[in-house]
Amino acid sequence: VQLQASGGGLVQAGGSLRLSCVASGRTFSGYSVAWFRQAPGKEREFVAAFHRSPSVTYYRDSVKGRFTISRDNGKNTVFLQMNTLRPEDTAVYYCAASTTVITSTIRSSNAYAVWGQGTLVTVSS
Repeated sequence: VQLQASGGGLVQAGGSLRLSCVASGRTFSGYSVAWFRQAPGKEREFVAAFHRSPSVTYYRDSVKGRFTISRDNGKNTVFLQMNTLRPEDTAVYYCAASTTVITSTIRSSNAYAVWGQGTLVTVSS
């Protein structure tokens, strides 16, 4: 499967963006999918994930209540709705997928074999 992320842009603090990750090449429903981000000079960090079985979502603490991950298997797409954005959310956001990730490692970037290109989110204060 190949992943294509989009939806990034420049937004003021308090605003919203919706990122999309479209999969091609294989049916997406058999994959667990995650979003990670990497700010300048910082390591890549986990943002949110949707495990395929059980269908459970996971979030980093700083985005809980503001970000929502969802998927539309019919469109082979995973979304990341980001509300109440903060300047510290500024980063390049990446989607990643795996058929083998387990819940105990779902927050680890090493658990994902397939990555999309990043999409830049810039939040101005």
